[in-house]
Amino acid sequence: MIGSPCHRIALVALEHALLVSLCERPASGLDLARRFDKSIGFFWQATHQQIYRVLHRMETDGWVRTAPGERRDKVVYSPTSAGQQALADWLAESTAVDPLRSDIAVKLRGASFGQRREVLAEVARHVADHRTRLAHYETLLTRDYPRPETLFGQQLDQYLVLRGGILHEHFWITWLTEYMETHS
Repeated sequence: MIGSPCHRIALVALEHALLVSLCERPASGLDLARRFDKSIGFFWQATHQQIYRVLHRMETDGWVRTAPGERRDKVVYSPTSAGQQALADWLAESTAVDPLRSDIAVKLRGASFGQRREVLAEVARHVADHRTRLAHYETLLTRDYPRPETLFGQQLDQYLVLRGGILHEHFWITWLTEYMETHS
């Protein structure tokens, strides 16, 4: 076990995020890293090195198996029955409510003590970033889920997670914009 118990929890969550992705579709390590960059990475961050390290551990633990890919130097990972059971067990566990941990929130609270102009510039940068993410999510929503009322199973779950991302971005834009408008 590496580091503190909190650090181990983060690694376990990455293992389960990878299992979800592999249950959706087996993939090489590089394909998983790219998939993370385009979807799961919006709400769970992992570097390519972390993904490969965890995949190796998952293979050692019997959670994934490898098979040759289309190219000779490419390996494709897929979940084993043990990995699918580990995911099912994890899905059934209670999940703690994620606390809001935000550097920008602390800066907002402390802006009265100096540097408000710089904090407002940082808030404007955050709003722009959240607007960019929101636009991307809305593009994915329109492209991938034009008729959400017809969705079920895995596609419905993916759609609802995307909707959660959209609502999350709306929250940040609304809150930070209110802060800027109040102080301008």
